[in-house]
Amino acid sequence: MESPRARRGRRARPSRRRPLLYAALAVVAVGGATAGGTAYVKARAHSGASAVSSSAAPSVSASAGAGEEASVTEPVVDRDARLSSAMSAVSVPSGAQVSAAVLAVDSGQSAVYGDAAFDTASIVKVDILAALLLQAQDADRRLTAAERAYATKMIENSDNASATALWHSIGRADGLDAANRRFGLTATTGGEGELWGLTQTTSADQLVLLRQVFGEDSRLGAASRTYVQALMKQVEPDQQWGVSAAAEGNSWALKNGWLARSTTGLWDVNSIGRVTVDGTDYLVAVLSNGTATQTKGIALVEAAAKAAVSAFRR
Repeated sequence: MESPRARRGRRARPSRRRPLLYAALAVVAVGGATAGGTAYVKARAHSGASAVSSSAAPSVSASAGAGEEASVTEPVVDRDARLSSAMSAVSVPSGAQVSAAVLAVDSGQSAVYGDAAFDTASIVKVDILAALLLQAQDADRRLTAAERAYATKMIENSDNASATALWHSIGRADGLDAANRRFGLTATTGGEGELWGLTQTTSADQLVLLRQVFGEDSRLGAASRTYVQALMKQVEPDQQWGVSAAAEGNSWALKNGWLARSTTGLWDVNSIGRVTVDGTDYLVAVLSNGTATQTKGIALVEAAAKAAVSAFRR
């Protein structure tokens, strides 16, 4: 039998069971994530606990010390792949092309399907107005009464004469291209001469433009952004199609473009804007060409808009 002094002098050996228990709990917590989904797990690392990670689940940082809160990294979701999968279900008429880009405003995550350049048709009218407002900000002035009248008709009614007037105001293609360089559009080129509708763009660039119109991190001031948004919420009834098909009720702001090419008789049909679904705002741009009729182009754009938003919903 040991003496009391011997028992006091002998250091107790730490238990090995507790760290293993915490490691097991970490495995259970992380393993509960479903493959391909996004899991929201918080784990607390304890002294001796091993970090656990999984390709289908969040990873827990191994750098946390005893008693410290370990950081949890959500799995990387390939949104482009999800969008591509969703777009594969869209029926594209023979000879037609479609491209789509979408951004979830809250998370900032985005996805793009297709990188081809398309004619803008009348969606360039948003870009023309954004360029005009940027130039007005530079000059520290308000839009004139005439400019505001043109802007209203250009966006709400898609009036071409008003667009041509403002196209000249901004300096035509040179003025548009200069503004777009500042906005961050890298694949958009203004149409030659009076042909603003033949401006070339990509869906990814249109998403950049939408961020300038609807986002706070923008070259446009708050008053300018609010002004454009208000006009895009009031397009005339027969033009309330396109990306609005993906929205809930009237929770949208948009601009559409449509143009029958004289050389082929085929249609360019495009739609850009913001929609709200399940309380989440999405910026959506859909471009298409090569449909035999405008009606078929609209159906294609609306199906693509719904597919784009579905890539971000559970």
